[in-house]
This record gives sequence, structure tokens and C-alpha cells, in this order.
Amino acid sequence: MPMEIVLNGERREVPDGVTAAGLIELLELGGKRVAMEVNLDILPRSHYPQHQFAPGDRVEIVHAIGGG
Repeated sequence: MPMEIVLNGERREVPDGVTAAGLIELLELGGKRVAMEVNLDILPRSHYPQHQFAPGDRVEIVHAIGGG
């Protein structure tokens, strides 16, 4: 059953109980350098596998773009 979170300012349905790591995979951002903020708090990458979202969580994801 899906639940709704707010991802980068837009409502989005995600699977119930999805983890931060799972969300990264859903967004096809695996292997990329990303930072995640949940409800205004930075979520350390080491917490991604166990952090489960709750309905209504506000999530911001940014990814670094390399330059040269």
C-alpha cells in the first residue's frame, strides 16, 4: 500500500515502509553522490539502509554534479 511523502517540494507516492536507501534506488540515483534531508534534518548516509519514512515526511534530495 503506498504512502505519500513530500519529495523536493512535490507530493509523491512511495511504497509503505520504504527506506532512504530504497528511495534512492526508486529514483535511480544509486551510485551517485547525493545528500538527503528529512524534515529539515540531514540524514547521514550510514542511516539510509534503516531509515524508514513516515507518511507526510518532507524529503529533500540533492546530488552533486562534478565539474572540471
